[in-house]
Amino acid sequence: MQEQKNANPAVLGLAAFGLTTVMLNFINSGIVTSDAMGMILPMGLFFGGLGQLIAGSWESKIGNTFGATAFTAYGGFWLALATMLLLETNGYIDIVPDAGLALFLAGWGVFTLYMTIPTLKMPRALFVVFATLTILFFMLAIGVYSPGIHKLAGFEGILCGGSALYLSAAQVINETYGREVLPVG
Repeated sequence: MQEQKNANPAVLGLAAFGLTTVMLNFINSGIVTSDAMGMILPMGLFFGGLGQLIAGSWESKIGNTFGATAFTAYGGFWLALATMLLLETNGYIDIVPDAGLALFLAGWGVFTLYMTIPTLKMPRALFVVFATLTILFFMLAIGVYSPGIHKLAGFEGILCGGSALYLSAAQVINETYGREVLPVG
């Protein structure tokens, strides 16, 4: 009987993170107007949030502590952010004050900073995802008080999300072709 190979859940997790991040940061950068936020909230709940939670649970099942922690945590981030925005928009909670939002984003920056350290021993493409995400969270925290930094963070966020999409594509394409078609370092 042939042993069954587990699928790579990182492909899903990176795609969920990357696509949701790129889409939100098109708004943050001003390329797309903020009236498109209604498109981001379902993405944040279902693809960025739920998709990464699923990927994180699959990573846990195959014994990958880093992948399980990262995808589950960032799935939780997207669920929390989308829920907060929905609750604010519908008047269920007061708009989170700037200090609270900056603290939320900076806290995720600290988490991402220490999650970046293990990526130094992983493919360079993954390091790029985490390094750019660390920068993004801190820029967004500062951007709460500076519209110019917020807009610049949007462009950096497109780079971050794009790097995650690249790594997702590289993993699925390289596995499918049985060789390195797209380099990951």
